[in-house]
Amino acid sequence: MAYTRAKKMVPMPSRATPLVSAIDQDPNKRMTDADIRALGIDPARARRFFQKTYGMTFQAYCRGRRLGRALQQICRGTNIDDVALGHGYESHSGFREAFGKTFGTTPGKAGMADCITVTWVESPLGPLIAGATEKKLVLLEFSDRRMLDAQFVTLRRIFKRPIVPGDNAVLGQLRRQLAEYFEGRLKKFTVPLEFPGSEFQRRAWQALLKIPYGRTMSYEELADQIGSPGAQRAVGHANGLNRIGIVIPCHRVVNKNGKLGGYGGGLWRKQALLELERRDAKTGR
Repeated sequence: MAYTRAKKMVPMPSRATPLVSAIDQDPNKRMTDADIRALGIDPARARRFFQKTYGMTFQAYCRGRRLGRALQQICRGTNIDDVALGHGYESHSGFREAFGKTFGTTPGKAGMADCITVTWVESPLGPLIAGATEKKLVLLEFSDRRMLDAQFVTLRRIFKRPIVPGDNAVLGQLRRQLAEYFEGRLKKFTVPLEFPGSEFQRRAWQALLKIPYGRTMSYEELADQIGSPGAQRAVGHANGLNRIGIVIPCHRVVNKNGKLGGYGGGLWRKQALLELERRDAKTGR
């Protein structure tokens, strides 16, 4: 049985749909303000939307997407000149300059470079922003979460890598597993994770991964679980800093009295996630 969409579902703003579709159809196209206006969209509003949602302007989003695809091609052995011309750059030097500003290295050394690739993932509870290296998932947040900007800053600081829009195998795996999860067909995510943090934070996040599907644990119980009795407030703070929502299930932690407590994505989403898991746990799906 498919998951019923919540009444408070937050869809992609209609004004952004043509822009995202245009980039998906032709990631290498250089869209000018005139192109954006031709879609019936105010370029200033587009910039504000992409700044808020992705931490970058629409033009930066397009540029990052082109360079992210270029990085993937170079790492697969494609000739640099072919990559430069194939991504809309008129000269090798122009491509090298743009590449160096984004990745901090030259295209010839791209095998040594890595980035955090971010993408938009639709869900019944509203759009999510996911980020991954070539090997592991490092970010999954609802796009309207207030802490999203701070999470981008934290990722850049911890990983010391640029953040570019695009897609990769890890994000593809996540997208498939999220679809199965919301359909009630997946109870344990297997997408590889990387979540650097303090020793206390990592213990808290590791403990979250052990909470069974369809079950909840109080903040007090979680503090005891990680060997820090009485540290329920610190545990709650660590939960709030969790960068990989749903997959690291901080929504399964509630107050001792059974009330929901806090949730960065909104209490209505926390309730919806718990109801989904409880329903499917009972039916044995």
